[in-house]
This record gives sequence, structure tokens and C-alpha cells, in this order.
Amino acid sequence: MGTVPSTCDGGAGLKHDGSGQDIDHQPIIEKDELKRRSSNRRDSTGETLHCPTCQGTGRIPRGQESMLVAVIPCNDQRLRPRHTKLYVAVSISVCLLVSSLVLFFLFPRSVLLSPVAVKSSFVYFIEDKVQINITNVLNITNDNFAAVQAYNLTVQALNFDTVVGTVSIKNVASVKPLSIKTYSFVIPIKLTDPDLSIYCKKASLPVHILYVHLQMSMTVYYLAHYEQLSLETYEYIDCGANSTIPHHVQPPPP
Repeated sequence: MGTVPSTCDGGAGLKHDGSGQDIDHQPIIEKDELKRRSSNRRDSTGETLHCPTCQGTGRIPRGQESMLVAVIPCNDQRLRPRHTKLYVAVSISVCLLVSSLVLFFLFPRSVLLSPVAVKSSFVYFIEDKVQINITNVLNITNDNFAAVQAYNLTVQALNFDTVVGTVSIKNVASVKPLSIKTYSFVIPIKLTDPDLSIYCKKASLPVHILYVHLQMSMTVYYLAHYEQLSLETYEYIDCGANSTIPHHVQPPPP
């Protein structure tokens, strides 16, 4: 009698396809289908997000974006932006140019106070005294790119170390940027010395020369700071007659 082949092995028969391969070892669902279903399931739950450093192929848990560290490959183009050196060089150049312009226009420059001339002098004889009103002309030079306000002009006139006249002016003038302002002021001089009074009133003398030493000080305000200016000069006048002919003042002696 022949042997009949068994069709059961553990309750399940082995079947062969036409190519001779076991169909029992083949998965019921393909791997690609499993990945697709798993991805759809994660997307449908809304629990994950696309990873920003994985070209959109990775997933990270939703709500943990601020706690995770992103790792970027060294060959990622985002680590090598284009024209970086050019942008940095242009930015530095613009900053240096703007800083230079600000320093050039806002750097404080000097304000100069200089005498110009004696414009006129009027002499009045009062008993044993001599009163002289002298009109002086000053130049205020502003080399700044901002306006200058001049205050508190104080002038003291001396004759051989004796004070013969003073004047004080609170508001002087406003000087425009890069300009020169000419300012005139009157200083009264009173000669009380008997010898000087006789000298000035002496009619036999053609000219009565009187030397006056002027000490000036003035406060200027510009570019948010105050500055004190001072000036000394000498001038001569005729104390015996009126004079309306301007003449230059003398520089102080060395």
C-alpha cells in the first residue's frame, strides 16, 4: 500500500504557488501601506508637527517645539547664507560714515571774540569831572554748524590800573552757524582824578590822548554746553573833544 501525503501540519496546510514560494511567509499588509497608515494616523490625531530641520520628513511632538534642540547638518544651505560678507561690510561702512558725519557736524568748534574798532566817543565836561561815552565794536565769530547764543557781556575799563568805567549786558546776540556777528556797545567812562580832568580840559593842547585798557568777558551757549570767553585790548581816545571817526583798537602788549 502506498503512503498518502498528509495535508495537515498543526491544523494548517502548506500551500505553494506556482513559483514554488511559500505564500504563508508573505505579510498580509505591505510595508509601504503600514507607513502610510501610520503617518495618516499621526496626522489625524494632531499630536505631531513637521520637523523644521529634516526637510519636512521628520515629526516632533506638538507642544514641545520650545524644549527641543534642532540639529542642522553641516552641509545645510541655511548655515551658508549668500553675500554675508558683503552685507556685513556694507553695514560697517554705513555705520562708520554716519558716525563720521555726526562727529563732523556736531563736534564743538571755537567761538572767537575779537575787537574791531572804536566807533565814536562823546565827551562831557561836568564841573571837575569828565564823562566820556565810548562806542566799541566787537566781532563774534561762530565756526560751528549750530547757532550760538551770547550772554552776560561784562566790560571793565581801566586807566593805569584804576577802574574808570564798567558795563554789563545780559542778552548780547544770537550768532548763526558759520557766520560773524558784529556787536556794538557803549561803555561810560568817568574821570574823577583832578589832574586828568585838567589835562582833558586844557584848550592849549591840540590832542588829549587817553589810553584805556578794556577787559571783557562773555558767556556763550552752543551744542548743549556753556563756554566762557575773555578778551583784553587797549584803545586810545581824545578826552578833550568829540570824535565820530572810527579807529582801530590796539592789541594788548606782550
